[in-house]
Amino acid sequence: MLLAIALTALFLAIVLAAASLWSAAREVPAEDRRHRDLPPLAWRLAWPAVDLVAHRVAPLLGAASRARWQRRLVLAGLDFTMRPEQFVAGCIVAGVSGALAAGCLAWLLGAAWLPTVGAGALLGAILPQAAVRDRIARRRAQTLRHLAFLLELIALLVEGGLHLPAAIAQAVERGPAGALRDEFERALRDVKAGKPRHEALRQIAERLELPAVSSMVAILRGAERQGADLAPTLRAQAEQRRTERFLRAEKLASEAPVKMLFPLVVFIFPGTFAILLFPVVVQLLEQGLLK
Repeated sequence: MLLAIALTALFLAIVLAAASLWSAAREVPAEDRRHRDLPPLAWRLAWPAVDLVAHRVAPLLGAASRARWQRRLVLAGLDFTMRPEQFVAGCIVAGVSGALAAGCLAWLLGAAWLPTVGAGALLGAILPQAAVRDRIARRRAQTLRHLAFLLELIALLVEGGLHLPAAIAQAVERGPAGALRDEFERALRDVKAGKPRHEALRQIAERLELPAVSSMVAILRGAERQGADLAPTLRAQAEQRRTERFLRAEKLASEAPVKMLFPLVVFIFPGTFAILLFPVVVQLLEQGLLK
């Protein structure tokens, strides 16, 4: 009898929760995403929950918080994918999912429930932010890797007789895929939509926040205003970017031995010493010296 009452109460709680979620979901206005990019796969799977939470979170975000999250989305190239409140809602959904997964794990293993759930919620909430931070770092690394090539390609096209917008369009079409090509392509779309060319170029530097890109954009804008010969300057910039990339590679190579020290001491040296000392320990045991 008690089991039947408990199951009935659980069923009613599930039904009420589902009805509440359905009612809340119907209050969320439909979003027109025809001009927005698709979110990453994990976000697409959880998007109904993200949209529902974002509708509740939006009034709670202040102007400073909204601007800060918007800036991070711009640097990650996700400002056409989601709004700041949707990103915050994704962190909340990930935190709740992590807490539920940690609670199930604690129940199966018989571990302490509260610390495990708290750790799962914290880890889930941090993961989207870590993913955005890694995406920003990858975009900047891609930009620095492709910048010299695109500068030389634009210089070659300008020397071939194309004016600057056509040269940039050809470089976008034929250049390597990456963040820099995407930003140039976006700038071309903005120009076609009516935005001034110098403003579209300036926004490339703002979206990437790299000194090398800012220098390139300043040169392109200056050459456009003054009508100067652009190809030699672009080639000099490309050579400088290649030199900087070589210096970064040398710096990373010099840092590699220091970074290898910890895994050597913790993982490799103990195994090596165990293999070397095992025959000695066996001989000492056979002679009775370790008894």
